Amino acid sequence: MAGTESHYILPLPSFDKPVRLLIVVSPYYKDIADNMVAGARAVAEKVGAVIDKIEVPGALEIPTAISMAARMADYDGFVALGCVIRGETTHYDTVCNDSSRGLTMLGLQGVCIGNGILTVENRRQAEVRADPADQDKGGGAAAAALHLVALSRKWAGLTKEIGFRPRAESIRIAGEPEGPTQA
Repeated sequence: MAGTESHYILPLPSFDKPVRLLIVVSPYYKDIADNMVAGARAVAEKVGAVIDKIEVPGALEIPTAISMAARMADYDGFVALGCVIRGETTHYDTVCNDSSRGLTMLGLQGVCIGNGILTVENRRQAEVRADPADQDKGGGAAAAALHLVALSRKWAGLTKEIGFRPRAESIRIAGEPEGPTQA
């Protein structure tokens, strides 16, 4: 059982200026969601983060809400919280896969997201994972978002050459005669 294993947890990063985090939560299972929010808030407060929270109807709406906030609001990172418990239909697979895929796509675009959407077989698994005194997956999602914000800030001032080759002293345009052209 995953709950009995010991895992290494990275120490929380420190920040020169406060981090603005948005918690986006689906309260479909309200008690589970509330525990996850409590865990996320506790971790974020340890580094002095400024925290806002919004609620959306379900896990499928979480990536959309984060995408809108990333474009239209001023947040450094996002914490996605929700719970999907397997039911009798294949809807579980759709919700799990599509919400995860949506968050992954946003992350690959540079959005700093901690994914705390639980995907479990039963309510008991959800309760254990959501409990801040047990597996604290809400706190873990906040920590993940904070680590990504720290990396983003660390690399924000760095620039790299664009393209596949190092920058050259000369540029050749198709159809031009042989010979160097100064850039």
